[in-house]
Amino acid sequence: MRERLKGAGLVAVALMGAGMAAGGAQARVTRLHIDSRAALPVKPGERPYEIIQGTFEGELNPADPHNAGITDLVAAPRDARGQVVYRATFAIARPVERGSGVLFYDVPNRGNGRVAPDEDGHIRVISGWQGDLDPAPGRQTLTAPVAAGVTGMAFARFTDMAPGTTSLPLVGGIGVPVARPLAADLDTRHARLFSQTSDRARPVEIAADQWAFADCRNAAFPGTPDPARICLKGGFDPKLAYGLAYRARDPRVLGVGFAATRDFNAFLRHARADDAGTPNPLAGEVRWSVAAGTSQSGNYLRSFLNQGFNADESGRRVFDGVNANIAARHVPLNVRFGVPGGAANLYEVGSEGVLWWTPYADTARGRGTHSLLDRCKASHTCPVVMETFGSAEFWGLRMSPVLVGTGRPRDVPLPANVRRYYFPGVTHGGSMAGGISLDGDKPWPGAPACSLAMNPNPSAATMRVLMRRLVAWVREGKAPPPSQYPLLARGDLVAPNARAMGWPAIPGAPRPDGLINTMLDYDLGPGFRYRDVAGVITRQPPVIRRVIPSLVPRVDADGNEVGGGIPSVQHQVPLGTYLGWNVLAQGYGAGGECGFIGGYIPFARTRAERLASGDPRPSVEERYGSHDGFVARVQAVAQRQVRDGWLLPDDAARLVAQAQASDVLKPRP
Repeated sequence: MRERLKGAGLVAVALMGAGMAAGGAQARVTRLHIDSRAALPVKPGERPYEIIQGTFEGELNPADPHNAGITDLVAAPRDARGQVVYRATFAIARPVERGSGVLFYDVPNRGNGRVAPDEDGHIRVISGWQGDLDPAPGRQTLTAPVAAGVTGMAFARFTDMAPGTTSLPLVGGIGVPVARPLAADLDTRHARLFSQTSDRARPVEIAADQWAFADCRNAAFPGTPDPARICLKGGFDPKLAYGLAYRARDPRVLGVGFAATRDFNAFLRHARADDAGTPNPLAGEVRWSVAAGTSQSGNYLRSFLNQGFNADESGRRVFDGVNANIAARHVPLNVRFGVPGGAANLYEVGSEGVLWWTPYADTARGRGTHSLLDRCKASHTCPVVMETFGSAEFWGLRMSPVLVGTGRPRDVPLPANVRRYYFPGVTHGGSMAGGISLDGDKPWPGAPACSLAMNPNPSAATMRVLMRRLVAWVREGKAPPPSQYPLLARGDLVAPNARAMGWPAIPGAPRPDGLINTMLDYDLGPGFRYRDVAGVITRQPPVIRRVIPSLVPRVDADGNEVGGGIPSVQHQVPLGTYLGWNVLAQGYGAGGECGFIGGYIPFARTRAERLASGDPRPSVEERYGSHDGFVARVQAVAQRQVRDGWLLPDDAARLVAQAQASDVLKPRP
């Protein structure tokens, strides 16, 4: 076993993105395989589009400085020319005529994504980057090389198992669970299994003879030996969480995903054909390139920039503009046995790296002074950046240190090429429905059970405006308006508790105290590169060194956020209290935070109903008088948003129509 290869890929990465020439072949797309190419039916006045789908193959030279930071790349198998090869899927929506010249790359989230005609004539592109996903129809995937023989520490966590469960597979991630690496040996004395009653409780060790790497579904304990499953004598308790730290083998070189995105977009922008002569379907059509990612894929873009991948191997800029949406962390992709599909749960890495767009001295964690743009500045390949996020990111994704640092809180300034826009009072990504109703959003399939209704406050209409402004910034050099977000110096940010926030006493409603997802400072061992969230974790589970304080926006007498940001029309003409937090109603952790799902507490309909319940918030009737009064208020605010440039006219018309069609203050039968 090449245990000592834990340092592989830890070559100094200061040269990444520096545009230095390297001997041998450069990383590139070598083959393009087009599986389908179909013209879409169009209606009169619509721009014709075609959808192109297929796969591409690429190769990486481990000796090239642009690839030196990819963990375990030197241990990956080579082809006859000494290159490391990979394969990934892609899809392109290409305007057949009158295109804008803009390639808009949408980073898939856990392999999910699609392309469709763009209203502004942009080329829309997606491709696979996450190498631990199984192929499936409509899923964008990457086949990453495997560093066979390499071993190291891995971690898996288990919650909410069915009663009576005696055997569990080693899996990780959320949304699209993926298999965790196989155990390097079956001796439980070389591993550690523990349980917890809550994330804040002390772990309780489980003796090595009480569990096994085995399958007990069809055989009593100790079951059938299996390096991909664990079995617990007496079964697992659904009320507990279980953590498993174990020695694993044969890691996938997942960091190749960053290079695959870099090289595929560089190919589409600059190449005429692949090595076999297959033409680039976008040859000569791309003048500008913009990338956007949401949640996990937004974290991906932060890591992509931080680790220097926005410079291709010829030293050219890959993306001219980037939008990291509802993203506050890094994706732990370039980590041996990493779990890129995680979501800021206990013991999951991602918040350890550089979090700031301008140099910040992270003295509280002893990480030095760095920024996310250090490497692209060195290679002169920085894009313009638009960062967008909402309330749930403060509560669930540890956004506070991104704004005010890890030590004594202070506003960390932004550089001139970065804009930050905040959406007050929205859930993670904003309401999916985005309508106008006294009721909250319907839970999406698979959503956890929360105590409060789901938050119906949207952000999609504002995002539509901002994406147009991002493209204009790239294509025309037209800078967008100044950043709009909460500032500590202005008193917008306070401690995450009812008293500091000014939380109203709403009868029957929970309080926000204790519901923030705490930011922890982990000790992950000497093989981990904290600046990049990359390398090798040798301490599993990581040692918790300290808690980093977090702040959240203050609220008004209704419980709605005030101070900084771009509030939606619904937020300015409220029908209730829109929250970035919620309370988990059942399962492990019940009574604590409910994922990234924001809650909603509707106002009473009439003054009489309000007085009967003791609600201090004025009723809908007291605010707007009648249905017509409510519609008039929506119309006035929507028109102002259009005038101020935060809403498009067709979205304003849609909102007014929804208000008119709503049952708000309409006489009941």
